[in-house]
Amino acid sequence: NMNLGHPGQPKRWQCDTHVYIMFIFTHVTFQFIAFFFKQVKTVMTGAETEDDIPLGERKTVTDFCYLLDKSKQLFNGLRDLPQYGHKQWQSYFGRTFDVYTKLWKFQQQHRQILDTRYGLKRWQIGEVASKIGQLYYHYYLRTSETSYLNEAFSFYSAIRQRSYYYQVNKEGRPELVVKKLRYYARYIVVCLLLNKMDLVKILVKELSDEIEDYTQRFHTEDQLEWNLVLQEVAAFIEADPLVILNDNNSVIVTSNRLQEGGVPPLEQGMVVGQLVLADALIIGNCNNQVKFSELTIDMFRMLQALEREPVNLATQTSKQGTLEPSEKPAKRENPHKYLLYKPTFSQLFTFLSASFKELPANSVLLIYLSATGVFPAGHTVYEGPFDFGGVLTNTNRDVVNEMHCLHPGDLFPFTRKPLFVIVDSTNSSAYKNFTNMFGQPLVCLLSPAVYPKSVQDQSQRGSLFTLFLYSPLLAFSSVCGLNSVRQGLWERAQEFLCKIYRDIGQLITRSRTIDQAFLQFFGDEFLRLLLIRFVFCSAALRLHKLFRECRSFPESYPELPKQETVESSLLQKHIIELATMLEVQSLFWDDGLDGY
Repeated sequence: NMNLGHPGQPKRWQCDTHVYIMFIFTHVTFQFIAFFFKQVKTVMTGAETEDDIPLGERKTVTDFCYLLDKSKQLFNGLRDLPQYGHKQWQSYFGRTFDVYTKLWKFQQQHRQILDTRYGLKRWQIGEVASKIGQLYYHYYLRTSETSYLNEAFSFYSAIRQRSYYYQVNKEGRPELVVKKLRYYARYIVVCLLLNKMDLVKILVKELSDEIEDYTQRFHTEDQLEWNLVLQEVAAFIEADPLVILNDNNSVIVTSNRLQEGGVPPLEQGMVVGQLVLADALIIGNCNNQVKFSELTIDMFRMLQALEREPVNLATQTSKQGTLEPSEKPAKRENPHKYLLYKPTFSQLFTFLSASFKELPANSVLLIYLSATGVFPAGHTVYEGPFDFGGVLTNTNRDVVNEMHCLHPGDLFPFTRKPLFVIVDSTNSSAYKNFTNMFGQPLVCLLSPAVYPKSVQDQSQRGSLFTLFLYSPLLAFSSVCGLNSVRQGLWERAQEFLCKIYRDIGQLITRSRTIDQAFLQFFGDEFLRLLLIRFVFCSAALRLHKLFRECRSFPESYPELPKQETVESSLLQKHIIELATMLEVQSLFWDDGLDGY
């Protein structure tokens, strides 16, 4: 017998329900507030109550928690940024740098309070430092500024020197140990890029010990994955075909990045193009080639061939260990690079289109393709740019056909701007069939299609052609079967090679029949060096007794005037002199082309 009341008045059962709901809501709210303060007291360690902790120290913990949470949010947001394009990501990176700058300085200034009131652990400091190292590494990938590699190294090195992750194994939490293992893997990548090979070997040994301890302690299922990481980096370290030894038989590590004075200067009065290499797509899609962290050995070598020697920002600013992203070089010295490991056709085309769209005026786009060849099937007459096959793009399946192939014709739209193409593939000759449809500078450097069997056996450790473009002396020594060279001899050979470079440069610029496209690219130091190394490679292989087939020689589009460049008697004489210096002259025809 509920009293329904008058119209317009709340019914009694509605009032009772409202009261009950309000009671529940108030009760839950008080429970939540009580829980929150309990958590605060838990964070602020010790037996004292919240009131016992000074207000300033409570604020320190609150501010630290805010900065830590904000930094994680921004860092996680990095993966959502577009990987292509130059501008979309810059403001986001700037905000992320700002927060990490504040967080890093804050924990340095308030370490004692955070230790006693928050319970800050050393691995947590290590985690912040590790993310800063990642941030600098990704900033290097975005900008191609090698100086930021040194900044990443500075933070990664501090983590190891200060043993931030030392106590992680005693925490009994496998996810924390995985953080430590990933830190090691990232540290190794940065050291590889900085050619710190001695340190890499030490880090690999430490990582191996950590993996063994991790798998024995936690009996995890990812042991095979981590062992594969070890195998990959070990193969990467051993990929170079030759070692340089000093008088104590210790291995000397050399850098093959562009160094001051490493490019032959232009002759006075020489008229060449004013084009600048601005963007480079470095694509690796070779089956069974040595790789580490989505970087094949060919990609690794080519990216260094397109970089200047790093400048250490910390040395310049005397602020080592601080995070100052604003302290960057006045101008970008290196071309911007995209590293694409086994991209699909659509991914490759997307990056190409974005790079083409943003290419500045009077700039060059370079495309480097290190990929398995895809040959045409069923064609009897070859006429068009899609009839000769091309190179493989990723299919996510073991399928090799022309549906997953980058043909020469696929690049035609991008020849509306200056384009420099390097193809290292068993079907590189497909790109001889280019057509310059728009009158813009266009050059294609093409690898040999086949190698002699003794050279072919080394292909898993990287292509000989790319090795010539990266380090001609290393490639020359390798093709001559040398396993080691004394440091003094290596330095003399390098000096002689610089003389050869100068003479090759003059052969190119003084030729009366050379295609103007080569001269239009010759004003850029990186492209000049690549062209000179290409001519040296072509000349050396033509004189080598093992290289007998025409398909074993590099080619180019447009074709070089051979008599004036790769078959020049002066250049042949130099190559025999270099071979004599290295005591391998018997491997070459020493009477020029008469040996053919």
